[in-house]
Amino acid sequence: MFWTVEKLQARMNELEPFRYRGERFIDTFRIKLDADGVTGAYPSEDGEWQSIQIGDRWKGRDVYYWLAADLFIPDEWKGKKVLGRFKLGQTGEGTNSGFESLLFLNGEPYQGVDSNHDEVFFPEEVIGSEVQLRFRLWSGLGGYQSSREMESKLELAAVCWLDEACDDLYYTGKALLETIRILDERRPERHELLSILDQAFLLLDWSRPGSDAFYNTVARAQEQLQSALSSMPKLHAVVVQCIGHTHIDVAWLWQLKHTREKAARSFSTVLRLMEQYPEYIFLQTQPQLYEYMKSDYPEIYERIKERVKEGRWEAGGAMWLEADCNLASGESLVRQLLYGTRFFREEFGVECKYLWLPDVFGYSWALPQILRKSGIESFMTTKISWNQYNRMPHDTFMWRGIDGTEVLTHFITTPDPGSSEGAFYYTYNGKVTPSSVQGIWDAYRDKALNSSLLLAYGFGDGGGGVNREMLEMRRRLDQIPGIPAVKTGRADEYFDKLHKQVSDSTSYVHTWDGELYLELHRGTYTSQAYNKLMNRKLELLYRETEWLQVMSGLLNASAHAVNGESSLLLNEGWKIILRNQFHDIIPGSSIREVYEDSRVEYSHAHTIGEKVWQLSASYLTDGKQGCDVLVFNSSPWEQTDLVCLPQGEAGVEDLWLDAQNRPLETQLVEGKQLVKVEKIPSMGYTVIRQADRADTYMQKVKEIPFTKLPQGIITPYYEIEWNASGQIERLYDRTENREIIAEGQTGNRFEVFEDKPKGRHEAWDIDIFYTEKKQEVTCLTRMEITDTGALAAIVRFEWSYMDSTVVQDMVLYAHSRRIDFKTQVNWHEPRKLLKVAFPVRIRATEATYDIQFGNVKRPTHWNTSWDYARFETVGHQWADLSERGYGVSLLNDCKYGYDIKDNVMRLTLIKSAMVPDPTADIGEHHFTYSLLPHVGDWYDGKTIQSAYSLNNPLTYASGTPDKSSFSLFRLSCEHVMIDAVKLAEDGDAVILRIHEFAGISGPLEVVSGAEIVSWQECDLLERPEGEQQHDARIAVQMNPYEIRTFIVHFK
Repeated sequence: MFWTVEKLQARMNELEPFRYRGERFIDTFRIKLDADGVTGAYPSEDGEWQSIQIGDRWKGRDVYYWLAADLFIPDEWKGKKVLGRFKLGQTGEGTNSGFESLLFLNGEPYQGVDSNHDEVFFPEEVIGSEVQLRFRLWSGLGGYQSSREMESKLELAAVCWLDEACDDLYYTGKALLETIRILDERRPERHELLSILDQAFLLLDWSRPGSDAFYNTVARAQEQLQSALSSMPKLHAVVVQCIGHTHIDVAWLWQLKHTREKAARSFSTVLRLMEQYPEYIFLQTQPQLYEYMKSDYPEIYERIKERVKEGRWEAGGAMWLEADCNLASGESLVRQLLYGTRFFREEFGVECKYLWLPDVFGYSWALPQILRKSGIESFMTTKISWNQYNRMPHDTFMWRGIDGTEVLTHFITTPDPGSSEGAFYYTYNGKVTPSSVQGIWDAYRDKALNSSLLLAYGFGDGGGGVNREMLEMRRRLDQIPGIPAVKTGRADEYFDKLHKQVSDSTSYVHTWDGELYLELHRGTYTSQAYNKLMNRKLELLYRETEWLQVMSGLLNASAHAVNGESSLLLNEGWKIILRNQFHDIIPGSSIREVYEDSRVEYSHAHTIGEKVWQLSASYLTDGKQGCDVLVFNSSPWEQTDLVCLPQGEAGVEDLWLDAQNRPLETQLVEGKQLVKVEKIPSMGYTVIRQADRADTYMQKVKEIPFTKLPQGIITPYYEIEWNASGQIERLYDRTENREIIAEGQTGNRFEVFEDKPKGRHEAWDIDIFYTEKKQEVTCLTRMEITDTGALAAIVRFEWSYMDSTVVQDMVLYAHSRRIDFKTQVNWHEPRKLLKVAFPVRIRATEATYDIQFGNVKRPTHWNTSWDYARFETVGHQWADLSERGYGVSLLNDCKYGYDIKDNVMRLTLIKSAMVPDPTADIGEHHFTYSLLPHVGDWYDGKTIQSAYSLNNPLTYASGTPDKSSFSLFRLSCEHVMIDAVKLAEDGDAVILRIHEFAGISGPLEVVSGAEIVSWQECDLLERPEGEQQHDARIAVQMNPYEIRTFIVHFK
């Protein structure tokens, strides 16, 4: 009835500005445009300066300015906390758009200044002297409306000193009042807290606000309030451990170059606050940002290293950056950990024990094994709370991976204040408020198991981090009864304690066995197709290049001598691959400029990979010229396949011979020559030779195994017919006497859907209602069987759709059941989703999808909300639908989005969102997908071998080697993949990494065409484990989906 809470809020608002005393305003600045916008720029007095007044506006899009003022800080302020207050513009939500700045004090980078960090405390040594203030202002880009010009206003610039008693009273009152608001009326603490706060504020004499008498009553009020608060017992079983943090997206609504500056602003602010708050502990987890800092602002980096030594700056988190875990290959995830942990170890002397991935769009089932085999014992995220349909049943649990390995997993449950009522979103950008520290406990689902929770606080996404208010609130909340204790601490210590708590607990500990699928952001499997394509191509190029580097070094001492230089180049290229796997780059959820940068970076990485590939291949021939060609097979099994060679004389088909001078089957296709090469050794090569014209008598009479039909074709495996729209009406398996396309349906059907998700996350999301508006691409403008030969037949289809065109070659082989659809799309349809569909005559309630280091089964029905939430899922090189005895696989060379419902298999090809990039996926697309009908299941039907062949076509190099064939590694079974053959990070050994992919236990032997002296198992970080074996054969027992890595020494 007395409106006490409302009255106190009004008094708090009134008190707030009186904390700042003796204000001296800076009315005029000098300003100049920094036209170059160079990363890591320092202030210079050169250039054209203009005058700008408080109240004036400055604007631009992605524009830098220098703002300068010199001021004298009075000598009589010595002994006081002197600060500047600067309101120079408006920073967008999450520091995602709008103004930011870095203050240089007397020429040195000092602190970030933005809307959330507008106080700058000056060091004692500058009091009584003139100081130079140079702000490097950045206009920002505009967030989701990335093309708009940003406008900022210089609102305030002043220097003053802080009245500490008033400041204490303000923050204590703020903490108490916010606590009172969240406590239940039935709680006695609420009434006592309200009483002591009211009594304290009644002491304030508002007769002459700002007078000495006023401040005397402020001091008395603060003393009384603190005394009363200290007398109240603080008894609470729950502890909230706070760790300062700033989530910095390496690129998103800004470019990589902007991130470098964001890191400098954020990190310099951390260092300043640490000077005032000795208890403040800060966590930063991405080595990529540290490397930027080391290059751009070495003085900031050195101060960071000092704080790391003190234990106040925690460098941890394990990965090179916060990588997407859906699209990166298994080997890429290993390299993320290898590069990340190595940086932490070499730069900071830190061994990583936990993975910190708060904002990633789903987590592969392979991750637990990858983590544990990298020495990582704990995993933390929050993003899974963004699920659309189902809330995860636990927040602290054991996550069991594809091979049975378990890792302790913990979700930070800090409530997101921006989430709608009833939602259960958690945030990694927490604030230290009573509602946060109470809310994190209220939301936590494993209260019987654990009563200590981790709260990461600080402004983030676009950086910024912790501000002074958060640190002041943390101090006070720890004293207030009725809410959890609020401590500060390190993340590594938290996870160590959590492990002990879980292992010692008699309470139930849940085990989640399966992938952590995020029921959101399903469009990220497809958006920005070029990045998906280049990521796949570079991952595979670098795999083959590293293998060639090893092989050439073993076979040629000259190659071994240059391996160090080549490895440095490959490391540079790998960092580009890893950087562009950041969880807003490769998913396709960034602004246009980010993808312009990616194209430049990918081109550079490709150049590096090709350079080292060519160099390594050249050493295998030792510069010997001739008519010989080495055909490489980078797979772990003997391979018979087609190699595509340049055509010799125009229109003349060359004769090619194998190492035993036997003629090989060939075919001219569109200016190239296909050669069928038999039995190429695994992880090795064979030599073929171009015959002399005099040897043409050896040429066999060619048989053409293809028969043209009016609207179809017969191959050694299939009878295929298509309709007037170019869709496959009939696909009949001649060898198995069965139809493949569902009755009354058509296959290879292009379907276009209206793609307008319900929120602002256009590039991120595909919503379940997208199927409500569908069209088919049916305007066939051309159909022609353009080629039939001994090896392949090609059928050309061309379609038009609105302003877009599709050109496709259906390639049919004489030696393979695989049907390739080589496709070129010129796409000009914004907010559309393009899929290709194959309704097949298969009855199965589960489909199998290729993922990192294995595969996963997912339902094809919508029985439960957990089922239909997976209406779009991720797959790497293939997905398969099989019944007992027969199945169909849908392969691809650069796509990741699948949906298989009932008997309809669909691959998502293009998603042309308009936010945040209005030009996303408009233009040329090149990709190949393939259909593989097979006998048996996907394993019996050799789906993995076919997908490998599609993604890794045979490569070649001209020249004459010493050996006509060679196999670096040969495996004794076909259910094991070789993931990496590379030079060891340290020493001259070779690293061999393999994994079992079919869920089969059994023995494995690995032999080599080179002489193995010894081998030893190691973890994924190449740290030795077990005994060194002096044996020429690697013999181990493999378990289902197990990853194994070996250090191999050759003679």
